[in-house]
Amino acid sequence: MEIISLIQDSLPSLLSGLLVTVEIAVISLILAVILGIILGIFSISKVKILKSIATVYIYIIRGTPLMIQALFLFFGVGQALSIKFDPMVAAIITLTINASAYMAEIFRAGIQAVDNGQMEAARCLGLSYTKAMKKVILPQAIKIMIPSIINQFIVTIKDTSILSVISIRELTLSGQIIIARNFKPLQMYAIMAVMYFILITLLTIASGYIERRLSYGNKR
Repeated sequence: MEIISLIQDSLPSLLSGLLVTVEIAVISLILAVILGIILGIFSISKVKILKSIATVYIYIIRGTPLMIQALFLFFGVGQALSIKFDPMVAAIITLTINASAYMAEIFRAGIQAVDNGQMEAARCLGLSYTKAMKKVILPQAIKIMIPSIINQFIVTIKDTSILSVISIRELTLSGQIIIARNFKPLQMYAIMAVMYFILITLLTIASGYIERRLSYGNKR
């Protein structure tokens, strides 16, 4: 069949693009988690300037489209500062900035979900605010946040398709290059959709499994 032949011919290129998609998403999410923790702590800080920084950052990033952020960084900032961004670096920076705003809200909600008495007890035992947050609050908060973090990873993977606008040869751009050669957009987009669907479904199943395990652990 024609579709089977098309899959066989295009699969190596599509798998290479899928690998780039996952690589960008993983690196970006790791960096976004680190930045998100900092912003999440800032957002609940009693220091007004820190809280304001986090609030403004989150509002701006969540209030602008990812594509505009990518184009602004790659072309706007690059031209203004006379910097030629590597597309991969620009993609990771863009996704990190974008995802960190959502991660900050996840961490803020997770931290606030931990009973206030935990912090008070830790402070009574002589721990500083930083140590209490690091040793008592964050370990419990992260356990609560894991399903949401996985869901954000799923969103980040889907967001990588937008980065084809800055010439990142991820799954979507790899498919578009093949379409330019064989003029079979319907079949190629269907194949790409199936690949995204399989990857997202596996991650969704993993998220559900982890959530059930955590719920079971909390009941014990």
